[in-house]
Amino acid sequence: MMEPKPSLLRNVLVRALIFCVLIVGVRFAYVVTIRGEHCDLGDFCFFALPQNLDLVAGVRQLSSSAIIVSNAVKPSPAKTKVPAIWSTKGWRKAVQFYSSVFQDLVAEGYLSSDSKSLCVETPNGEEVMAMREIGVSDSIGIYKKAAKPLVVSGRAIRFGDETFDFIFFGGGGIDKLAKPAELAAEVARTLKPEGFLVVHTASKDTYSFNSFVDLFNCCRYMRFRDIDGFDPSMPHIREIVMKKEISVNRIPSAPLTKSLNECSVPGYKQKLIQNAEPLITEEPLKPWITLKKNLKNIKYLPSMADINFKQRYVYVDVGARSYGSSIVSWFKKQYPKQNKTFEIYAIEADKAFHEEYRYKKGVTLLPYAAWVKNETLLFEVNQDPNREKEEKENGRGMGRIKPVQSSDSSTRDVHEIQGFDLANWLKKTVSQKDFVVMKMDVEGTEFNLIPKLIKTGAICLIDEIFLECHYNRRQKCCPGKRSTKYQKTYNQCIKLFTSLRNRGVLVHQWW
Repeated sequence: MMEPKPSLLRNVLVRALIFCVLIVGVRFAYVVTIRGEHCDLGDFCFFALPQNLDLVAGVRQLSSSAIIVSNAVKPSPAKTKVPAIWSTKGWRKAVQFYSSVFQDLVAEGYLSSDSKSLCVETPNGEEVMAMREIGVSDSIGIYKKAAKPLVVSGRAIRFGDETFDFIFFGGGGIDKLAKPAELAAEVARTLKPEGFLVVHTASKDTYSFNSFVDLFNCCRYMRFRDIDGFDPSMPHIREIVMKKEISVNRIPSAPLTKSLNECSVPGYKQKLIQNAEPLITEEPLKPWITLKKNLKNIKYLPSMADINFKQRYVYVDVGARSYGSSIVSWFKKQYPKQNKTFEIYAIEADKAFHEEYRYKKGVTLLPYAAWVKNETLLFEVNQDPNREKEEKENGRGMGRIKPVQSSDSSTRDVHEIQGFDLANWLKKTVSQKDFVVMKMDVEGTEFNLIPKLIKTGAICLIDEIFLECHYNRRQKCCPGKRSTKYQKTYNQCIKLFTSLRNRGVLVHQWW
């Protein structure tokens, strides 16, 4: 007698069970042999671990910061592999240095074990490790590339508003930022009211210090100290401590207005003038040769001070002429920019030069005449007997603003142009947080423009100005005679330069 066949249902169940066992086995083999012989949280394992279970010492501290960065950091695996760099002498030396720094800050009351802390631009997390070793457990670092478990990735401080009690920026990294104003804005947003910002910088001059304080206007300056660094590339460090005001957004400084005529240049800027090259007070017999030689003696502001910590970097060429004239031949090639990228404004009324600016990147052309108000003017291009060589090379005479009835036989052409209020434009375009360099070559109009800049207070927005002053020069053709093109004398030019320096404006004689 034949035995009954197994039921169809039993066969299906057995085969399904075998298939499931096979899948689990394959998955287990993959996890063990390929993924490093353990199951990470979130992997398909045999059992699920509680999410709040601390697998190794120190994970609890990291987890609270990990929440802030939207799961940018996973909880540590069951077996944590210590990064090789942690055992190097250089890394430990850095950790010990920052431990000492942070202990001093704890003693002064700027940092505590309860401070939620962030270290900015820390590639390897030495600062974070130092904080945790002295008991500041809720700390995390941020850098463009993560270095887990201490540093998360990010190109900006991508945390919530008013997240941190303490923000640290070490290693002089702030000195290398192309746009420090963006960092200042993020600090203002993410630092809690009454929280502290501590920065290590290699800049130690008064100019850069005041620029730093002005840039971080969300915070109140507390103190600075100079300390010895641990890295030969940064042997001397200035440590600056700032405290965020209770009010999250400080009201910005009142803008300069037309009624403001008592513009005062800060004392730290005035001190730079003491180191500037002396003015050439005696009229040179050969002005072009003398003034061009003087270019070698010019003490540029960036050669006397660090221009870090500015919101923007701006160059204004008033009377720019062609792109290859002063913008390329002088500013781009010779002016010491400290690796900063400048916004360039070319102010040129002569239409003969406008077309070439259409294809120049990074330069904004203002096709107007710099003037004391917005109005239509007459513009004429003249021959200057003392500039025959230059005009022949450039193929164009020098243009200037003149009443139409004053044109003479030397006039080449006259046409209408639009004049604009230079002082008003400057106040709308730049601020006291910006670094502004100006070159002015306006064929005699400087005696109108400079007084207007002073009267409106716009002169205080200019950090450094290169000014050509036009006067009745001696004529080459006729000994004892002077050009009638300009009415001012050389002594009047010297008085103009002297008045600017007495006001604290770093002005240089241009040719």
